[in-house]
Amino acid sequence: MTREFEGLQFPDAGTYELDAAHKRVGFVVKHLMVSKVRGQFSEATATIVVAENPLESSVTASIKTASVETGQVDRDNHLRTGDFFEAEKFPTMDYRSTGVKSHSGTEFVLDGELTIKGVTKPVELVVEFEGATTSPYGQSIFGFSATTEIDRDDWGLNWNVALEGGGVMVSKKVKIEIEGEAVLQA
Repeated sequence: MTREFEGLQFPDAGTYELDAAHKRVGFVVKHLMVSKVRGQFSEATATIVVAENPLESSVTASIKTASVETGQVDRDNHLRTGDFFEAEKFPTMDYRSTGVKSHSGTEFVLDGELTIKGVTKPVELVVEFEGATTSPYGQSIFGFSATTEIDRDDWGLNWNVALEGGGVMVSKKVKIEIEGEAVLQA
């Protein structure tokens, strides 16, 4: 079910859960300052509360750090260590929105807090509303994508190697890319 909100067919108010089969929580970093490495987390959950006034909606999300995948087993294992996520001690990264900062067309900018390795910092998340529909199974669903860029040093993810010709092995800046569908809960 949908309703109109500022020219958009917006999902009805309610609590929605991220559909595990239709999601990607990914990241991109520069490697050796000349190429990009992409990765993702295979295990993530999110609850999105769509409010009667969509600008009062909120989201909470949790990502399992041990579920990191980059396509290279040795790199994935290194990312799980204390050099990066310290997955045994800090099994999740968590995000909580604190408000909708702005809205224009299908773009919503959320203020929020991201916690990694016990450190919580503010993060601005740019969310693109992709549309709402009813599935063939009668479920109310909406799609979205979201991006932000963080400095990994802010969360103590500061392992690196200086390069002989200048620069570092892994960039400090990390682009976060999220895509998914959310399903209304009964």
